[in-house]
Amino acid sequence: MTPPDSETPARSKMAIDRLIARREVHLREKTLWRMLYETCARAEEILNVNIEDLDLAGRRCPVKAKGARPRTRRRGQVREDFVLAPWDAGTARLLPPAAQGPYAGTVFVTHRRPGPGKVVSLRDVCPDTGFARLSYGQARALLDEHTSVGGTPGTGWDLHEWRHSSLTHLGEVEASLLMLMAKSRHKKPENVRKYIHPSPEAIAEITSLLAPGDSRR
Repeated sequence: MTPPDSETPARSKMAIDRLIARREVHLREKTLWRMLYETCARAEEILNVNIEDLDLAGRRCPVKAKGARPRTRRRGQVREDFVLAPWDAGTARLLPPAAQGPYAGTVFVTHRRPGPGKVVSLRDVCPDTGFARLSYGQARALLDEHTSVGGTPGTGWDLHEWRHSSLTHLGEVEASLLMLMAKSRHKKPENVRKYIHPSPEAIAEITSLLAPGDSRR
């Protein structure tokens, strides 16, 4: 059975670049959005990354895959199932200043300490500032704030659109289905296809291949 098309839109590369380039957008948001787009990872995976996880030279970091189960090794040792999420130059330019400070701790943090009585894991608190890890809900609200239509809450972009946009753009440059599955870590081809929404510009470009030979010169 063919899965229904996803209703999550894919944003154009121009719209993404313009949003991340805006001066009023904080470096934390710029870094997170660019990293989500270039890694094609789920927001929860990237938000859970710590500074010690970053391989700045290799431009990658391990993330815990969705649905991954701990694997029991010999002698009863349990190993979490992690995969590598690579990024490119856009993220590389933003990450070094964002990762300065402690050599361990959260990459994406709030600008305040946890409230009184709130129990937070030590892994979710920056050891230098005491600020808590940025949550999915907070990250979603920040994206909506910068992209909402007419300032109306709830009308902006969704965090999952970075993943949709990434897959769509890779598909438009003819990345193979096998490579798209490897990048997104989907197990089934049909789950990748529903993410891809070619833009009108991409459709127009491929349509030009049907024109008479001399018309494209």
